Parts: sequence; structure tokens; C-alpha cells
Amino acid sequence: MKYRIILFLILGLDAFILIFQTTQISISPSEASLLYDKSSFLQQLIKLSLKIFGQNDFGLRFVMIMFHLLSAWLLYKISAKYLKLHRNRIWLVTLFVLLPGVISAALVVSHAGLIIFGLFLYIYLSQKFNQYYVNMLLFLYALLDAGFIYLFLGLTIYNLFQKNRFLFFYNLFLTGLSAYIYKYDISGVPSGHFLDTIGVYSAIFTPIIFIYIVYTLYRGYLNDESDKIWYISSTALLFSLLLSFRQRVAIELFAPYLILALPLAAKTFAHSYRVRLKNFRKGYRAIFILAFVFLIFNALIVLFNKELYLILDNPKKHFAYKMHIAKALANKLKAMNISCVSTNKAMQERLKFYFIGKCDKNILQELKLNANEKNNVTISYKNKVLYRANVTKLNNK
Repeated sequence: MKYRIILFLILGLDAFILIFQTTQISISPSEASLLYDKSSFLQQLIKLSLKIFGQNDFGLRFVMIMFHLLSAWLLYKISAKYLKLHRNRIWLVTLFVLLPGVISAALVVSHAGLIIFGLFLYIYLSQKFNQYYVNMLLFLYALLDAGFIYLFLGLTIYNLFQKNRFLFFYNLFLTGLSAYIYKYDISGVPSGHFLDTIGVYSAIFTPIIFIYIVYTLYRGYLNDESDKIWYISSTALLFSLLLSFRQRVAIELFAPYLILALPLAAKTFAHSYRVRLKNFRKGYRAIFILAFVFLIFNALIVLFNKELYLILDNPKKHFAYKMHIAKALANKLKAMNISCVSTNKAMQERLKFYFIGKCDKNILQELKLNANEKNNVTISYKNKVLYRANVTKLNNK
């Protein structure tokens, strides 16, 4: 009971911070594209949320926050198979909610949050229910999102080694079905994005945790690991690294599969720590403390990222620049009694979310921050100019 209360408090605090963060950011170009362009299952969920909560930032991000909280709860349940002590499972959930990539997936409307939740849900149901219902869930996944193709691929390889002929062909079929529906393309010429991919993985997990997850998967290979999570995570990691040699990889579709490996990494760490005498545990304690220091530091940077503007020469180099500006710009335009403008497509879609329509009578043109032109729209943070533009009113009479 004590640990359930602790889990509830962690998730409650996590939810409060995430909800507060929705007031600090704007809709990004990628989010606007997802919301207004090609239809998808995630788009329909977001639109339903907006109908319920209104067209605002909380309504936009509510679905992602719920996916995040449910994923944390499922991780706690799943980890019971790998971690016998409740306190270790609490530490694992804490690590999960502090991961920079997980925080981003909880706030940014993208397929990553849906895939993380879907993977944890699959593992949880496969532990609890008959395989028939799990197979129905997998078929549903094939129809809902392209990102689950690596789940089917991992399960295909897993069932090949388990010599389960029916599940091997079933998951192979789902892999082909998903590739056909979403027109999966791996064409390209060698372009050398391998190091970029490693760098993004390190940023998502922090270097220490990413290295330890890779170590855990490699150790599983040496020990002839037969765990389903190991096959799913290893397949996705190897596939992403192989693809990175010839094209830029959409890491948001692969990173959830390494997040799935967290229970395995925690089990490996706990076992390695437990089998050693107290005098030989200092190194593991140091790694554990250092990992959490990095996690807390990175989480603070993500949550209080606007302060970085004060030390950057060029605000556009800020990693979250595209998550700012639009809402403040819309409020500035409304204060000028402007309800519609004509500007570039990316900003036009973002302003649309904040009820600034499209018209030809007001032309919004962004200016360079260091240009000498006079402007009538300026967005700043603590006296640091982030955006400059001119609104030109045309006389069409």
C-alpha cells in the first residue's frame, strides 16, 4: 500500500508539472501539420480532445499527457516480472518520467507517445491475457499507426527462434500489411547519419542510460536471451542503426522500443548490484547517482528551457524555438485588432490554431533579428528579442 501511494504521488506531481508546461509552449509546425494535414488515428484523438476541452494548448496535449501517465503505470506493472522489490520498481518509474525523451513525448504531439503506450500495453496484456486477444490487439496496431511495424518485425524474429510457426507467419503478415498501408520506404543512398543517430539517442536517454541499455541488450545476446522485450528492443535498435547509414532516421519511431527495454536494464543492474559484496558496490552506486543527477539536470533544462534564451546569441538555435513564438504572436496580433494575416504556410497553420485566420488584407513578414528595418511586431522574453515581423495592411478597395 505504501508504494502505491508513492507511485500515485510521483504520477500526480508529474501530471501537475506537465499540465503547467502546456501554458508555457505553443503549437509547433510539426504539431500543426499533424493536426491539419494527412488524417491519422492520433489526429482523430487530438481533435476529439479539442472538442471536449476547447481549442487550447491543454486540449491539444491532453491525450499525450494521458498516454504518458498510463505508460508509467503500465511500466510499474510490467516491471513486477523483472524487479521483485517494490522500491526498485518505484525507482524505475521515477527514471522513466525523468527521461528527456519521455518528457518530450508527454508534451509534444507526436507518434512517439502513442507508440510508447502501445508497446507497454502490448507487453502488459501479453503477460495477463490469452494470446488470441493479444493477436487482435496487434492487428489493430497495424491499422492505427506506422510506428508499430518494428514491433511486428521484432515479434517475427522472436517467434522464429521460439519455433512458433503460426505467430511467426502472423507477425510477418502484419509487418507486410503495415509496410503496404503506410508505404514504408527504405530506399536511399549512403549518407552517413550513424553518428547523428547515436547522438540523438544519447540526448533522449542521457549518455549513461543509453550506453547501459545498449550494454544490457548486448549482454542478452551473449547470454542467449529469450525474453520477448529483448527481441523487440534489439531488432528496433539494430534496424535504426542500419538505416542510419543510408538515410536520416525518424528516431521518434525507434526510441520507444529502447524505452521498452528499461525493465531489462533495471533487472540487469539490480542483479549485478545484489550479487556483489558491499565493498564492491560503490561503483554501481556511483553510476546510479550520476545517472539520476544527469536526468534531473536534463529534466530541468527541458522544463525551464526558456531561460536558455538569455545565454544564446541566436535565439533560433534554441532546441525548443519552434515550440514558442506562435501563441505570443497570435496574442500580439489580436491586441492590434488583427484577426487574419497572410504569411508562410508553417506559421499560417500555427496561427490558425490560435484563431488567427488567413486573408490577403494583412501581410505578415518575418524580419531578421539583427536587421535594421523598423517593425511593428516584436516577441521577447525578459527583454531578449526572439522574433521580429512587420504586418502590412493592404488597401484592396
